[in-house]
Amino acid sequence: MSLTEKLQSVFVIIAILIGLILGQIKWVEENAVSLIVPSLMVMLYGVFLNIPLNRLGQAFQNYKMTGLILGMNFIWTPVFVWGLGAIFLRDSPDLWVGLIMLMVTPCTDWYLIFTGIAKGNVALATAFLPWNMILQVVLLPVYLLVFVGKLVQIDTAIFLESIALVLVVPMLLAFIAKWLIPKVNGFWREIPLKIAAGQTLFLCLAITAVFASQGQTLIQRPDVLLKMLPPILIFYVITFLLTQVISRFGNFSYEDFACFSCTTLARNSPLALAIATSVFPDRPLITLVLAIEPLIELPVMVLVSQLLLFLRRKGQYSQMER
Repeated sequence: MSLTEKLQSVFVIIAILIGLILGQIKWVEENAVSLIVPSLMVMLYGVFLNIPLNRLGQAFQNYKMTGLILGMNFIWTPVFVWGLGAIFLRDSPDLWVGLIMLMVTPCTDWYLIFTGIAKGNVALATAFLPWNMILQVVLLPVYLLVFVGKLVQIDTAIFLESIALVLVVPMLLAFIAKWLIPKVNGFWREIPLKIAAGQTLFLCLAITAVFASQGQTLIQRPDVLLKMLPPILIFYVITFLLTQVISRFGNFSYEDFACFSCTTLARNSPLALAIATSVFPDRPLITLVLAIEPLIELPVMVLVSQLLLFLRRKGQYSQMER
């Protein structure tokens, strides 16, 4: 990972602060929203271009771990989170929708950082990256129709148009670029690679625009963060404990246990933010939930990585050491 990618979490927090400050300027507040979708489309182009498709088969060299991680990310988590929303956010459908969209899209970047900090199996975690991305692209529309469609009205035409614009277009452009890059040289070869390298910049630009356009909503609704804390924290605690139980019964090595934990805990995919902005432009709380989540997730993942190292030092998983 590049230094920019490693510091992405820091840049995201800075982007949030800049957005809140710029949002105090009326002209910026009124026009910032127009930057969100284009910025996210460029960022997603970079994400799709960097998907290591050649590693798709590597994940199945450890079929047991692959099955467990995919099952946790795409079966357990959607059902569990829907239940948490029913308990804590029944009276706030927009927050419930935001929680679902947030949690059904696994992280595709900084979970690798925390796996490395925890001295986990980074190679195996990297092998899951293309599967996490491909499956969430395929399944996010399904989750929206199955879970979210019961909570808020979804305009089918806008929904399909948004999926095509925000997901399909960047994906097709990235795959075309992958095909063209080996066939061209010099300046034309560097253009798509430079854009892909700037994906963190475009993510931060989108987040700045979100907070510049919706900062007043956050100021008027300071309870949003407090309402989101219980279900999000319970998700992290229960899922972490579940990965411990499964790892013990599965006799995983410590490295695989750390990989399992970080890969199933880390969320915050930009895909969800892009879709929320396009599909629910008149429901700013949904977008806001997705944008503020790093303020909760980052401290939690730092704590999780340190807890994993503590368990390693205490010999809790000594029998799992390679």
